[in-house]
Amino acid sequence: MKIIIIGCGKVGRTLAQQLSEEQHDIVMIDIQSQKLQEFSEDVDAMYLAGNGASISIQDEAGIRSADILIAVTGSDELNLLCCLIAKKVSKCHTIARVRNPIYSQEIGFIRERLGISMSLNPELATATEIARILRFPSAIQIDTFAKGRVELLKFKLKPEFHMNGLAVSELADRFKCDVLICGVQRENSVAIPRGDFVLQDNDVISIVAAPQNSAAFFKKIGLATHQVKNALIVGGGTLGFYLAQQLLYMKIKVRIVEKDKARCELLSELLPEASIINGDGTDKKLLLQSGLPSTEAFITLTNIDEENIFLSLFAKEQSSAKLVTKVNRIAFDSIIDKLDLGSVVYPKYITADYILQYVRAMQNSIGSNVETLYQILDNKAEALEFYIREKGPLVNVPLMDLPLKNDLLVCCINHRGRIIIPRGHDKIQVGDTVIIVTTRKGLQDINDILRK
Repeated sequence: MKIIIIGCGKVGRTLAQQLSEEQHDIVMIDIQSQKLQEFSEDVDAMYLAGNGASISIQDEAGIRSADILIAVTGSDELNLLCCLIAKKVSKCHTIARVRNPIYSQEIGFIRERLGISMSLNPELATATEIARILRFPSAIQIDTFAKGRVELLKFKLKPEFHMNGLAVSELADRFKCDVLICGVQRENSVAIPRGDFVLQDNDVISIVAAPQNSAAFFKKIGLATHQVKNALIVGGGTLGFYLAQQLLYMKIKVRIVEKDKARCELLSELLPEASIINGDGTDKKLLLQSGLPSTEAFITLTNIDEENIFLSLFAKEQSSAKLVTKVNRIAFDSIIDKLDLGSVVYPKYITADYILQYVRAMQNSIGSNVETLYQILDNKAEALEFYIREKGPLVNVPLMDLPLKNDLLVCCINHRGRIIIPRGHDKIQVGDTVIIVTTRKGLQDINDILRK
């Protein structure tokens, strides 16, 4: 497909890289030619310097024959205007990044009146991701499928779980829980495990299960499953506001440390139930006085990655809190992984996942669509949920008889609301949703899981 991306920032670059890998024709537009020049060596795309809201620039980019226009500049208004102009001169789908909380409350109206196909709020999406983690603090990451009926949870194996040397096939008998291990990270390698794969302490594993089954499994291995009761947030920006709002709704006590006095006053008005502390979040004494030693969750949301990382490391020394660390840039992700910063969230990846999901569903015409998509295992694998719309070569065939590709696992079948962790005799039916975990990126249809 031909895709025009306006805005060569963090999200725009991430999208361009991933969509280019999937063989789409990409056109990048940014008002700063230097940004485009820096990025042009990394991705094979057409690059245009100029205002993305200009009809002449959009025409030069080929808007009239484009399939999708994605506007992810730093300005909500510019993004909306770019999409509006694109809709007036073409039939392409439009996606806008809209971050302002005021617009978020009116997004239904904006979509309907401006004809925008999809709107995304990275801060709100990231806040939702963090809130989900704090509901189940034992997990490093939680992704949901089948409208919340299925969870994919990532956690680290510790010696006290007594799973060292256990083969994946022995899991069900040992713990009597209907869960499936679908991914294992061991140092720098990632595996989609078969039944004979042997687990080791310090592996980071991902499991798929219904929420009640995952809770039962964690309880049996000795991991706490209750949500946190209080949280200390460093950084009172838009993301901090959205997160505090969600945590307060969950009845979690919230304290926010923010150094800008005017912002503190605004937060006090918007979040009367939260405690707002005006001060520098990097001040050790202030953090200790703000209750760091006794807090159950510590979330670092400043705009400086290094600050967030060092604050989490300090909190790890001073408390037993659940740590959540926001990271924007990922040039040193392999080093970050070794620091044990708790749950590390990357807003640009969360945003890119939503857009990739939309793009794949759009281009899919064989009869089954990508309903949900997550980049998992440090972005080295994908978890996809497909909806089976019509009969095909894998419908009503036992899984054991299907010629499935390597490095791929059918993790779950949602059959009319009944969650099945599949075994060899189970079959996929029309109307089911199916969850696939694979290191083969770019699957666009459920039939892509079969060897040709």
